[in-house]
Amino acid sequence: MLTYTLTVYTGGSDLCGTNNTVHIKLIGEEGESGDKKLNPLARLTNGSKKQVKICTKNTLGELLFVNLKSKKNLGVNQDWFCDKILVETPMGDRITFPCYRWIQAEKELQLRSARATLVFQDINPQLKAQRTEQLESHQHLFEWDVYADGVPQTIRADSAFGLPPFIRFSFQKQTTFLYNAAHALISLNLQVLANIMEQWKSINELHQVCVGKKTKTHEYVEEHWAEDEFFGYQFLNGINPMMIKLCSTLPENFPVTEDMVKGLLGDSTLKQEMQKGNIFLCDYKILEGLVGNVVLCKQQYLTAPLCLLYSNPEGKMLPLAIQLGQKPGADNPIFLPTDTKNDWLLAKIYVRAAEFSVHEADFHLLRTHLLSEVFTVATLRHLPSPHPLFKLLYPHTRYTLQISIMARNQLISKTGAITLFSGIGGQSLPELLRRATASLTYSALCLPENISERGLENVPNYYYRDDGIKLWNIINKYVEGVLQYYYKSDEDVQKDTELQRWIMEIFKHGFLLKKSTGIPESFQTVVDLVKFVTMVIFTASAQHAAVNNGQLDFGGWMPNFPSALGKPPPKEKGQTTEATILKTLPNKTITANSMAIIKLLSKQSKDFRALGDFPDELFDEEVPCSAIKEFQKDLKALEATIEQRNDTITLPYVYLLPKNIENSVAI
Repeated sequence: MLTYTLTVYTGGSDLCGTNNTVHIKLIGEEGESGDKKLNPLARLTNGSKKQVKICTKNTLGELLFVNLKSKKNLGVNQDWFCDKILVETPMGDRITFPCYRWIQAEKELQLRSARATLVFQDINPQLKAQRTEQLESHQHLFEWDVYADGVPQTIRADSAFGLPPFIRFSFQKQTTFLYNAAHALISLNLQVLANIMEQWKSINELHQVCVGKKTKTHEYVEEHWAEDEFFGYQFLNGINPMMIKLCSTLPENFPVTEDMVKGLLGDSTLKQEMQKGNIFLCDYKILEGLVGNVVLCKQQYLTAPLCLLYSNPEGKMLPLAIQLGQKPGADNPIFLPTDTKNDWLLAKIYVRAAEFSVHEADFHLLRTHLLSEVFTVATLRHLPSPHPLFKLLYPHTRYTLQISIMARNQLISKTGAITLFSGIGGQSLPELLRRATASLTYSALCLPENISERGLENVPNYYYRDDGIKLWNIINKYVEGVLQYYYKSDEDVQKDTELQRWIMEIFKHGFLLKKSTGIPESFQTVVDLVKFVTMVIFTASAQHAAVNNGQLDFGGWMPNFPSALGKPPPKEKGQTTEATILKTLPNKTITANSMAIIKLLSKQSKDFRALGDFPDELFDEEVPCSAIKEFQKDLKALEATIEQRNDTITLPYVYLLPKNIENSVAI
């Protein structure tokens, strides 16, 4: 008799174990074993390892599959989460069969070994058939839906519980999200304010509000929010470092004159500073014409400001001029630092409110959540589990579908929190998303090109750029090391039909067949593939961290990041008082609920997995496993570099520290 020794690993999270009876069988090229009960008497507990021996009269040949089937015990069902199965053959070979999914009762699951293969490398008829059947099943289970016309498509599902069990990594995710949403007000000590409709009586009254434990950054924002230096700093290292760009020529609709900025540039002139590359622009024209939401029966107002900035010799980014509408005129004055304190402060508040709308809709929702959802759905529909790209991307899809569905239901639905408590809620949100989608390009998603296109290569103290480019290069090196092992030539890329269908699906459902985006419709070279996959992983991990994780730090002090403004922009100078500012800012109810949203979106989950933390053993070949170890080593080295830099600056930039970046869009 020949003995195969199997070690079966049960997931370590809550509820992963089962009382169901699990049957196991081996299938090889030359035969198959009989069924073997894995746990005839005992429960499979969370985190357990169960060993079982299967004896056969003859060799099974090369092992193709491990078959698992879970059966109810005494009529009671408990889904089981299996991590992996390690098989030791009679010849001494050790073969890993990864699972990392839920197994329902009365359902049979067929696992393949961890060895990755491309579609044209699967010669065995059984392997080919299993590969085809898996994709056909997934294309039925994961269907596309239209969230809004002109916007990337989404997964068709009413709730996260409607997803197939094997893609629900944890039963805790939805309950945790809902629990956090309900308790965010309590944790911020704002539940008393949540139903008080009155305006704030003074800025000092806001200072008296206790919002739980504040980070050092939150405290810094609260103290310095009104200062020009900090206002400019946020365009580089705040939660939206994506708007600012070099200004070599003033837009025709922003007629800032030399006299207006005289004395603000030292002995220099605006023209001279433009020539030196020291003048920058933030243009919110994407908001032009959008009507503000009605919040608590009161009209809110959206503006489309232009903001001119100056990088001075000390490396500080300072605002020079703000125009609150796109059409210049007597009723749309250009506000300046030399205006009255209240005029200038209110103008900056309108810019920060525009930041809220553009950041949340375009740079956060669209460019990280919606795009990562597209990448995830396309991966599930067109890349089978043995495909090396599936294995590479799998950690970067964790929870993405769940969190996207929950966000649509809890935040941007008709009764969602953003709809109810922000100026960009309601009908303007899908329109803003359409405009943002129409302007989206491949190069804008690739950080090195994005920085170059915006002319920001040499701006001092731009920590998002510095850390982000290093992360991009580290991810690119890792992706290249893995994919070049499997794709030996450009011809291998071209004849991988699964890969070609994957990218076409992304082009069609994510970028709506628009050639102007520059998104590839097919891959012709390994280099092209590596670049695109680098972008996918960077988007889901680093970019999401950059625009998400600092929301409570920078937005916890409401005047710095107001979700809604209750008065239209001023049409003349000299009329603004502190009372005007307080009437413009969100009232207490909007403030409390908006801060609760920001708290929810910023909270790190209990099962957080940092970038490069890959506990699921999906690869077993030496080259990709070595590439993972090198990736982790590079991330650790970068982390040390960033922390050393942060020790020398007043306000540390922590959002691209690898230990603070999650592998996927999971919150």
